[in-house]
Amino acid sequence: MSKMIAIRAAYGEALAKLGEANEKVVVLDADLAHATMTATFGERFPERFFNAGIAEANMVDMAAGLSTMGYIPFASTFAIFGAGRAYDQVRNGCAYPGFNVKFGMTHAGITLGEDGGSHQAIEDIALMRVIPGMTVIVPCDARETERAVWAAAQIEGPVYLRLARLPSPVFDEEMPFEVGKANVLREGKDAAVIACGIMVAPVLECARRLEEEGMSLTVINMHTIKPIDRECITKYAGLCKQVITVEEHSVIGGLGDAVGSVLLEEQCSALFKKIGVQDCFGQSGKPEELLEEYGLSEKQIYNQIKGVLRA
Repeated sequence: MSKMIAIRAAYGEALAKLGEANEKVVVLDADLAHATMTATFGERFPERFFNAGIAEANMVDMAAGLSTMGYIPFASTFAIFGAGRAYDQVRNGCAYPGFNVKFGMTHAGITLGEDGGSHQAIEDIALMRVIPGMTVIVPCDARETERAVWAAAQIEGPVYLRLARLPSPVFDEEMPFEVGKANVLREGKDAAVIACGIMVAPVLECARRLEEEGMSLTVINMHTIKPIDRECITKYAGLCKQVITVEEHSVIGGLGDAVGSVLLEEQCSALFKKIGVQDCFGQSGKPEELLEEYGLSEKQIYNQIKGVLRA
């Protein structure tokens, strides 16, 4: 992992490339185009870019209407506004009728930073995965983001893309990407650690450090939260007997609960631990300080995983 690129920046570039290949792609934003990076698309295709202003609900309804005309709309704003403020329009205006709308929501999680708890979406995965028919994707780096955008355009129906704000490591090797199919990045026998989004890179580094201490981890990039890769979860729960999830999201309703449901339904006899934001709101601070505050720094993840392995 040699380069650092913001997932939101990769999203903007991917939209522009997709727009060149498919004239049916249109993009909407709610007055945050330079933050969500949809401005990249708007500059190249101004006739297919629509700024709804600070009116997220209107933006989602506009996207719904465009979808009924055969367009493939990507609606973007901060995750807290798109998944939260406009929830009714996402649910009833798009998902309920099964409209072909894509939601590219950026600045998700506590690493939004100084804007504080009112702007930090730590419950958006939970809100989106509970909506019938909604596909939920959380890419881990810039390369995966581009592939996720193209995949979303091929899906008939609503898709939620959860996108991070800060520059994050880009994996040197390009991983395969298939919606609903997890990527196993490392094979091990002592525990299976399942992560998504920007937590994948620190988990992989923790696995490398723990290997030096004689502990072996399987690391799984669960980029699709819904539909989730049940086969992968059950396979490695059986092989490793210990499953740990790591997410920059509340431990209630997110990746951890999605994995836990599979373990329960499939009657997997594995120890299970969720690492993420506990039942609390975020607060204002620098992203690295917030990760430390909420137990999600690389060092803290390492210590928590090590604690499970030595229990």
